[in-house]
Amino acid sequence: MHPSNFTRGLTGVNLQMDEMTTWALWLSIVAMCLIIIIARLIQGGVSRLRHLFNLRTDPLQQAYWARNGTVIWPWLKKNLVYAALRKKRHNRNLQVGRLNMGTIPSRFHTLLLTLYILSNVAYCCLLNFKSCNKSALLAELRGRTGHLAFVNMMPLMIFAGRNNAFIPLLRVSFDTFNILHRWIGRLVVVEAIVHTGAWMAAKHIADTKEGNKNGMMEALYGSPFLSWGTVSLVSMIFVLVQASSAIRHLAYETFLHLHQLLAFIAFLGAALHGHQGQLPLTSYVYVTIAFWFLERLIRLSKIIYRNFGLRSSTRVIVEALPEACRVTFELKRPWELRPGCHVYVHFPTLTWSLSSHPFSIAWYDTRPTPYRSLEDEKLPSSVKDLDPPLPSRTTTSITLIMSKKDGMTSKLHARARASPSGIINIRGFIEGPYGGQESLHSYGTVLLFAGGVGITHQLSHVRDLLETYNDATSAVRKIVLIWSVRSQDAFDWVHPWMTEIFQMPHRRQVLKVLLFVTKPRHAGDVVSRSNQVQMFGGRCKPGRIVEEEFEKRAGAMAVTVCGPGAFADEVRAATRERVQEGVVDFMEESFSW
Repeated sequence: MHPSNFTRGLTGVNLQMDEMTTWALWLSIVAMCLIIIIARLIQGGVSRLRHLFNLRTDPLQQAYWARNGTVIWPWLKKNLVYAALRKKRHNRNLQVGRLNMGTIPSRFHTLLLTLYILSNVAYCCLLNFKSCNKSALLAELRGRTGHLAFVNMMPLMIFAGRNNAFIPLLRVSFDTFNILHRWIGRLVVVEAIVHTGAWMAAKHIADTKEGNKNGMMEALYGSPFLSWGTVSLVSMIFVLVQASSAIRHLAYETFLHLHQLLAFIAFLGAALHGHQGQLPLTSYVYVTIAFWFLERLIRLSKIIYRNFGLRSSTRVIVEALPEACRVTFELKRPWELRPGCHVYVHFPTLTWSLSSHPFSIAWYDTRPTPYRSLEDEKLPSSVKDLDPPLPSRTTTSITLIMSKKDGMTSKLHARARASPSGIINIRGFIEGPYGGQESLHSYGTVLLFAGGVGITHQLSHVRDLLETYNDATSAVRKIVLIWSVRSQDAFDWVHPWMTEIFQMPHRRQVLKVLLFVTKPRHAGDVVSRSNQVQMFGGRCKPGRIVEEEFEKRAGAMAVTVCGPGAFADEVRAATRERVQEGVVDFMEESFSW
């Protein structure tokens, strides 16, 4: 057979083996999901039993649940699930000069990614190496890599979505799916490059035999099938370069919108490439694009439903604070909020684009608000009209703390600061809520570590745990809130909420607050008010705190952290040292962009 035949259509492509590798890839994904679901069911069952048996027990009666019932799961937690790839560095950013080079996947993430990538490499190598026809071998490689690139586009797109159904199903964080999304994206680009390279090599062999020096360029320009494939490949290469961590961190919002545009062009080019060539898995690309539109339709629907009523929309109040803003959204409809949720916000007067950085919900209030109509505005005609009973509805307000950084948060702080009162009303809306998958109600002891603005994530947990303790609906008997800040100015961010927490019943029996000020203005400013609220100058040492609280724990212990990457890594390392000595679970709220 002439070599040119292997540069067109499906000649030389092993469709049967391609289909087998597709099934193998999907089965491996399904198998991993089933393993995680089974593990989550067992974990959830144990948590539920622990929760029910400890609703009305004292700390000593929870001793049974403080001990590990097996050695296998604690060993896995220490050496795989909670472990950094090497030593303790995981979410702390790698720096090269001023360039941010991103974070290192954890040991568990690395294992998953390695198995997934190696399986793709193995599938690409299942070729007929006994064939003496080099063009036929290249055609088979071209078909295999193109086939796998099409298949991998589907998880690539699904894992990128905030409304990814696997997040609540597997109780895996969006941050983990974000990591998987990046690496699968790189895999798709590499497979597309190999796919194109195999075609170019086969085309070069055919053109050399025919003596046609311009055959490759003529084919690219003269065939819509090849032209759309080229458009897709070029867009993918731009995405690969543009998505590098150094570029992402220079201007994240700009990166994201350009990233989405290039990705859409790449998917569209791949779909038209498959349609023109009548390729077997073109439907995969169509389904992937449909997922892309569906996810954005869900997000848009959430924004409209949450923020817009028949006559009004969400009201936003912004208060300038030291190096931050307290932003309150008075919503049109009630929300069902879980502790640890986060949202995305948008201010049309500040930026044209939708924000893609999450903000934890620091506080929320639900109150009845009377309905009013035009008839209610009429002057009273009798004594009864002076105070008419009005039907009521529930209004929810949620408050965020936005630390002043570059971009939108800086503009927002400057505008509020310029106001004589330091408070402004602004147009805006909110998307969410997301997250809040983990419940802390089954733990007797809960350690909540916060670094800087990470306090917003932990406040909702403190409030929820105190409320459930007073209602006797949780097993918690000891709460320790550890907050590390640079200066005392940060205390103004949460002052009204901490005042409300300190006024809650039985707070002194359950809650202890440890405050660390790394750069106090004066040494005399760092003064502990009581044993329940202690203040220290200098850096927080998570290892010492975890060790002390572990020895005095009541029942099972949960350690959660929200803060800078280096701080979170210290808490992770301290927790790992204790997981084989008793029941200790670690939870981290992060967004490694």
